[in-house]
Amino acid sequence: METDATRMLVTVAHPDDETFGCGSLIAHATGRGVRTMVACATRGEAGTAAPGRGYDDAELPVVREAELREAAALLGAERVDLLGWVDSGMEGAAAAGALADAALDDVAAAVAAVIDGYRPDIVVTLDGSDGHRDHITMREATLAAVDRADWAVDRVYLHCLPQRLMRQWVEELRAHQPGSDHLALGELGTPESEITTTIDTADLLPLRERAIAAHASQTSPYEVMGPELRREFLTVERLRRIRPPWVAGPVETKLF
Repeated sequence: METDATRMLVTVAHPDDETFGCGSLIAHATGRGVRTMVACATRGEAGTAAPGRGYDDAELPVVREAELREAAALLGAERVDLLGWVDSGMEGAAAAGALADAALDDVAAAVAAVIDGYRPDIVVTLDGSDGHRDHITMREATLAAVDRADWAVDRVYLHCLPQRLMRQWVEELRAHQPGSDHLALGELGTPESEITTTIDTADLLPLRERAIAAHASQTSPYEVMGPELRREFLTVERLRRIRPPWVAGPVETKLF
């Protein structure tokens, strides 16, 4: 691949965020000659092994790192870096060294170092609209890192979970899974009016499914969706452009 090719950095909190979150975007980029790197803050230590698959929670950090590297390679990423924090889990007291308890300035400094080393033209991180504290920390740290890095990033995007689809997902969970009533419809997802960019990635669905399957130790959120909703999530990538600031106009349909 040419050394002057466009570069994209994707920053995430956990192994599987790169695939469950924006796997088709990575594959879309690399399929167009874009050099792509994933920086992951943790090794997913607080995850729970999917039942019946032969994994033990104690071995998850090693297993999940291997799954991250396998899935990223399937999607075409040329490099994966781990930043060394500990998975905070969804709620409750976090372990020592947890990402959510780290000083935001320290996390931003680590991401800025990656930016200066990789020199991406585009930076993408998850929008955190699922409410996970680690996703929110990485979002805020990444946005701060772009400003503090010596390397000037041309474009910055938040990868979005659309509010409309998140509401459908919660409704399906409530209908089929007892105990999911605590999920609040109004707090999840990004409103359609804030989505600036949509990329049709339907042609990449088989590859995305292979990458999802590589995270075999985890139960993907798509496993508990009906087929129509699953397809809606997995065949269009939706983003919110932060840099340069979005002005009113037609939604972008191309990044590269």
